[in-house]
Amino acid sequence: MRYRSLGRTGMEVSAHCLGTMMFGAVGNPDHDACVRIVHAALDRGINFIDTADMYSAGESEQIVGKALRGRRDDVVLATKVHFQMGEGRNRSGNSRRWIVRAVEDSLRRLDTEWIDLYQVHRPDPTTDIEETLSVLGDLVRAGKIRAFGCSTFPAEELVEAHHTAERRALPKFRTEQPPYSVLARGIEADVLPVAQRYGMGVLTWSPLASGFLTGRYRLGGPIDLTSGRAARTPARFDPELPDTLAKLKAVEKLVELADGIGCTLSELAVAFPVAHPAVTSVIIGPRTMEQLESLVGGASLVLDDAALDRIDEIVPPGTNLYHPDGVWRRPALADATLRRRPPADRAAG
Repeated sequence: MRYRSLGRTGMEVSAHCLGTMMFGAVGNPDHDACVRIVHAALDRGINFIDTADMYSAGESEQIVGKALRGRRDDVVLATKVHFQMGEGRNRSGNSRRWIVRAVEDSLRRLDTEWIDLYQVHRPDPTTDIEETLSVLGDLVRAGKIRAFGCSTFPAEELVEAHHTAERRALPKFRTEQPPYSVLARGIEADVLPVAQRYGMGVLTWSPLASGFLTGRYRLGGPIDLTSGRAARTPARFDPELPDTLAKLKAVEKLVELADGIGCTLSELAVAFPVAHPAVTSVIIGPRTMEQLESLVGGASLVLDDAALDRIDEIVPPGTNLYHPDGVWRRPALADATLRRRPPADRAAG
């Protein structure tokens, strides 16, 4: 396993990061099995683990805490804050009030005294970025976290956060965690260049594009919309929809490419983001031991220029064949009232 500097944090992390979204009720409810997956990943050289408070409503953090007993010092541990936790108001977002509470909850569930990388899971248009950076800086000084970053922030919000930190003499986001795969390359146009400019570490998620790059879903083959991820987000898997059809057509060409270079489609998919100079670590999120072994088994795969050129032909650089984040969309796109003046004010004269 290769190791890379996590931006300018001074921490070195493995080029594969163990993602734990599938630990707990949403994926694998067997705590002991999940603990064995964590230990197997560590034994294979992975020293970077990513979770979030909202994964299975905190259960993922609890499992990770169990798995790291006696091995905490060997791991760079990352978690995230933002999404609703439990019922009631003021239990989500990026405010000082919530972050101060949420970090204590995460520390307790993770059974640790500190978090190496604390990430803001999504932007919060209701909270001034200065307030978020300020409280995160306070948590660093208090020793509760070592560094902080963000996840799935548009490029313009990364720029705003950076400039706000400089103007107000506040600590900066040191990392960004965006979705990135062969089928979702939009961040190549803006997020990745901005991260490079600011010296940010980048840990990418969803290299398998919600399972499309495993080879499980093929053009003309059956897709069960009643179970698994397809049941939760059928719009991503319905073969009658243009986005799904575009993904399936690309998959057929990618399978041919993978066969030609002697690897599996999954190995090709995970090797692709590792090759980008802006990417520090690629998050792999296995649900089972078999999935972990299949993904880590291709860690030594090197995609040469010919393979990368062929990928560029199949999915051009900077192109998204689908919207990679189904959980959050920019308010300016999701809320029609932000794009439309009142009817009485729409005329030019």
